[in-house]
Amino acid sequence: MTVLAISDLTIQHRKTMIVQNIEMSVDEGDWFALVGESGSGKSVTAAAIGGLLPRELKAASGSILLDGKNLVNLKERELRKYRGTVISYIFQDYQGAFTPFMKIGAQLDEMLRTHTNHSKKERKERALHSLKLVELPEERVYNSYSFQLSGGQLQRAAIAMAMILEPKLLIADEPTTALDSMTAANILQLMADLKEKAGCAVFFITHDLRHVRKYANKVAIMRNGVIVESGMKSNVFHQPKHEYTKALFEAIPSLRKTSARLSSHL
Repeated sequence: MTVLAISDLTIQHRKTMIVQNIEMSVDEGDWFALVGESGSGKSVTAAAIGGLLPRELKAASGSILLDGKNLVNLKERELRKYRGTVISYIFQDYQGAFTPFMKIGAQLDEMLRTHTNHSKKERKERALHSLKLVELPEERVYNSYSFQLSGGQLQRAAIAMAMILEPKLLIADEPTTALDSMTAANILQLMADLKEKAGCAVFFITHDLRHVRKYANKVAIMRNGVIVESGMKSNVFHQPKHEYTKALFEAIPSLRKTSARLSSHL
């Protein structure tokens, strides 16, 4: 079943096209990776999905079908019903996910209070369970402020918040950029484990093809606001067609050395 279907999406700033004629689809259980250089339009595309574009940008044409509903036509009040429940975000700036003057537990409780009819006791139980799923000391983190947690703990807490309402689509926009390599690897593995348990789809934005090779099953390559190549990971990695895709792979030694053996790992 298709969770997200983007068709002919164009986003512009005044007369400048930021994203042009984007076509992509994400099915249940997919780990879909959108790959490209900084400034290629990846984050703008992700923001458009949830109606989070800044005011100066607009979707000039196209449709964004999420769970069968065209989000391009929805007003902000209607979009808020979808965020957190059907679609959730994990951002590169994980610290910005939390208000520094509220404890983590209070912010989780606020989300549950807004979108569910659970009692106060039920909300706390669900929040603690969500923190436990991301391998945090749940009681301590629940009663902590964001500044009392490390970067890795904060990112795990951000994942807990994103997953607490069991969304159908999780958008992860460069979620490990600000983390050290070991913590980043742990976070991505955690996301993969949670995806399998929850059965949600992941829309993963990155410039790191090594992560794509390990986790994704579908890939789209973006350059200057245009999708230049897309398809199953095995096809894109093993038989890239576009010159830009080939150049990306050639620029990364670890990929260049192992591309010939990729099929044995897929």
